[in-house]
Amino acid sequence: MRARTIGVEERVPLLQSVPLSLQHLFAMFGATVLVPFLVGLDTSVTLFSSGVGTLLYIAVTKGRVPAYLGSSFAFIAALSGILAVKPGQVAPDERIALAMGGCVTVGVVYIVVSAAIAKFGSAWIEKLLPPVVIGPVVMVIGLGLAGVAVNVMAMQGGTGTYHPEFFRVALAALVIAILAAVFLRGFLGVIPVLIGIVGGYVVALVAGQVDLSGVAAAKTFAVPHFVFPKFDLGAMLTLAPISLVVITEHIGHLVVTSNVVGRDFMKDPGLHRSLGGDGVATAVAGLMGGPPNTTYGENIGVMAITRVFSVWVIGGAAVFAIAMSFFPAVGALIRSIPTQVMGGICILLFGIIAAAGLRMLVDAKVDFASKRNLIITSVILVIGIGGAKIHLGPVELGEMSLATYVGILLNLVLPRGIDAEEEKAVVAETQPDV
Repeated sequence: MRARTIGVEERVPLLQSVPLSLQHLFAMFGATVLVPFLVGLDTSVTLFSSGVGTLLYIAVTKGRVPAYLGSSFAFIAALSGILAVKPGQVAPDERIALAMGGCVTVGVVYIVVSAAIAKFGSAWIEKLLPPVVIGPVVMVIGLGLAGVAVNVMAMQGGTGTYHPEFFRVALAALVIAILAAVFLRGFLGVIPVLIGIVGGYVVALVAGQVDLSGVAAAKTFAVPHFVFPKFDLGAMLTLAPISLVVITEHIGHLVVTSNVVGRDFMKDPGLHRSLGGDGVATAVAGLMGGPPNTTYGENIGVMAITRVFSVWVIGGAAVFAIAMSFFPAVGALIRSIPTQVMGGICILLFGIIAAAGLRMLVDAKVDFASKRNLIITSVILVIGIGGAKIHLGPVELGEMSLATYVGILLNLVLPRGIDAEEEKAVVAETQPDV
């Protein structure tokens, strides 16, 4: 018999609510802490800002949209570049502060776009970011990180030297995650990333590749190390254009959530409130030292399986995340996960991101017989994956940002009728003379 559906506004008894909230916490945990782990941010701050951001989102959407907000993968490459170690130049906290200024800017972009949607509707977004632009950009996000996942992490374990024993552990983590995703059902079926990390960790522990000294030295309780933003034009221009990708992702997640729950959240409370809530959450995360937020497909999957749509349950998961952030031992345990384990997981995750971009093109039935579409896609992919950079005075636009800007520009300036006109010309030339 099918389980009873629990509505969006419905409260759940405490004894039932706790395990349901923990289920959402586990679903988002692996991916949410992976981002700060990869780019060099504090995992405790990320957990705190994720929980606070989710509660703010629920407030802005008037408690009408069940969604958990976690770290966005779209910003990994750009944040890594900003946070890259520069000995003797910029102190770690200073680099984080500059990156956070860019993150706050991302939140402001969300809010500005949400205000524009409230006033003018959402049709203009589809014109600025059609699938032929956003699909390749999403592919660039995944494929641009492929070398990091395979070379730097899985094969070298972050040491700069290839170690076959590291790669074996990475492959073990990858296989465990794949098997979990393919064969497990129910709740376990929506947390293959977490299962892969735990399984890979155990394999690495047996292989003697885990250093637990940091866990033993960690304090029992401590306030997260918050870092406040400093605004740098270069960091702002690097991160801001990527927000366009996440806005599209947000719209897709909202549509999926509407289908799962059986309500049209695009109309009530409206896309502008949902995107605005995401913007507020991201800006607040940047003010603390956490990465930009986004709605999580993992938690949508949990709702689809359990038929529990209560925002109170989602809010409970957010409270648990905030509470966990005050126990440094948790962060130290996460940091003890070997880089090669995360490399194996990232092979899957970054590939899935790239495949998601390809799926956008397939679902939208983008016609690559069209020279226009072929040109836009090709240029975005090569600029984004090839590592192209451009300097505008003191500002550097990296491959991800540059690919997005160029894609938007090409979509706006290339005429849409060129293929149709060429086809007519060819047909006319091949017609026999009468």
